[in-house]
Amino acid sequence: MRETIPMEDNELLEANRTSNGVKAEINGKATSSYSHEPPDGGIRAYSIIIGSFLTNGLLFGVINSYSVIGDELSKRLLVQNVTNYDTRSALVGSLTMGTTFLLSPLSGVLTAIIGLRMTAVLGGSVAAASLLISSFVVNYVDALCLTYGFLYGLGASLAYTPSLAILGHYFKRRLGLVNGIVTIGSSVFTVIIPPLMDFAVRNYGLEGLFRVLAVITFGIALCGLLYKPIPVVVIDKSTDTKDLKSLVKKVFDIHIWKVKKYRYWALSMPVALFGYFVPYVKLKQFMNLNFPGKNDNIAIQCIGAASGVGRLVFGFLGDRNGIDRVMLQQISFYCIGCFTILLPFVSNFALLIVISLCMGLFDGAFISLIGPIAIQFCGSAYAAQAIGGMLGLAAVPLSIGPPIAAQIFTMTHDFTLPFVLAGISPIVGASLMFAIRFQKKR
Repeated sequence: MRETIPMEDNELLEANRTSNGVKAEINGKATSSYSHEPPDGGIRAYSIIIGSFLTNGLLFGVINSYSVIGDELSKRLLVQNVTNYDTRSALVGSLTMGTTFLLSPLSGVLTAIIGLRMTAVLGGSVAAASLLISSFVVNYVDALCLTYGFLYGLGASLAYTPSLAILGHYFKRRLGLVNGIVTIGSSVFTVIIPPLMDFAVRNYGLEGLFRVLAVITFGIALCGLLYKPIPVVVIDKSTDTKDLKSLVKKVFDIHIWKVKKYRYWALSMPVALFGYFVPYVKLKQFMNLNFPGKNDNIAIQCIGAASGVGRLVFGFLGDRNGIDRVMLQQISFYCIGCFTILLPFVSNFALLIVISLCMGLFDGAFISLIGPIAIQFCGSAYAAQAIGGMLGLAAVPLSIGPPIAAQIFTMTHDFTLPFVLAGISPIVGASLMFAIRFQKKR
């Protein structure tokens, strides 16, 4: 019996095809009146998987390992007698993740103007430059908020969205599995990078660490050169981006927000992600306080390793007949929330490792399904805008979650309340996603 694959919602394409005509997209810009199906293979397609894998790995391997930078930064701020040193240190890292998501809509706009390839190359270059600049201001936390917090987040945002959107140009039948393979990059690098960063900090200080990361991060710009889109169906009323009216329409494109299922999904994610980044920022400190003498990077490494497995498993499941991708993502959020709540009550080291592995497994499910769900609701042509729009909404909750957790810890000197609140938010967000099931396709 022939297998049924979860397909794209065609509401955007069908609605516009009758009124505006169909044009093809090459490098993110409409150019002609024909289209091609994704090839689902070939040397170019597989090279793009490698490039996207490395992009995700290098970006989020650094971002997810911020606890190494944050711990060293907190020590420096304490020596300098900086008030609220722990909160301010957490703010630097959370700003990076928040900015990465907040500026994702900008990345989506740029892909429509200068193309996926140029946007990715620009993002990699900005990220590398920001790390190099950060190496000269490591003793000034306000400056780091700008260089590492904002500029690195800007570069990461410009590079990240194209790395997911380009996959829809080359894959269709196995899009979920390919997304799982690509996003496993951040898991692999989250396991590898923390001990390397520890080594660099011990031997070269924060200054040397940032310079090493700058050299490595420039590889993201090189990966971006691989992102050569093929023509896919896209609707564009005006291709002249020099025209002010056309440019404004691209920036404030409301097509994706007319799809109710996408709208409810995108509005649920900020709630779910409010506490998502808290463990990544505070786990190292949690380990030092509750498990002295143990490897303080082991919990975050376990999350990273298991997340890689989860991305492959759930990416594969997302392509199966009868599988509901949104339901899979809901289940992953429920599990992430429950395990985060359990963390502060764990006194056994072996149990902590088990919980960390479980958190990572379902973290992989959440990450690997972002691209396929966005494409399912809005189509490949609007993938960059759909992913960017959702991540943009989630930026502020992601940014304020870790500093709030750090402030609560400063007042209580205990991780119970910070981790419990961080765990409640994904549970609430997953519950809000049930609104999607009451929306019927037109």
